[in-house]
Amino acid sequence: MRIIGIDPGYAIVGYGIVDYTNGRFSVVEYGAITTDKDTPFDKRLCEIYADYCYLLDNFKPEALSMERLYFNTNQKTAIDVAQARGIIALASAQRALDINEYTPLQVKQAVVGYGRAVKKQVQDMTKRILCLDSVPKPDDTADALALAICHAHTSGSLLKKLV
Repeated sequence: MRIIGIDPGYAIVGYGIVDYTNGRFSVVEYGAITTDKDTPFDKRLCEIYADYCYLLDNFKPEALSMERLYFNTNQKTAIDVAQARGIIALASAQRALDINEYTPLQVKQAVVGYGRAVKKQVQDMTKRILCLDSVPKPDDTADALALAICHAHTSGSLLKKLV
């Protein structure tokens, strides 16, 4: 199964594409879609859409694993991130991808085995599971790869249903 993990945002959208076959991972591609803060917001969404469609059309993942949005203290930021998530969900739905959302707790549980793990632990386990030389940068990219691992580890388990 080819999985694209997405850490959504509007300044940085981390992505990680992995193949998961017979319990083994192989990294296909990872990186970040970035937009300039001086670009009007609607144009930033267009850039995210175009770049994400490029990834989908060139790497042809079967499933999307994306972080479930939660509201923090800054509601404007959350609303803008939600709009970027909508663009990602739309492009994925247009290509009939299986769309999956996971909470940070679920990602930590699936990658580290402990739902209260700290970010550094998740990044280190992501690096180890995928046999990478170093933790991918920016952090959004490492988070996206962790989301892809989470989906691979939980897609057939009951953990996916604990939303």
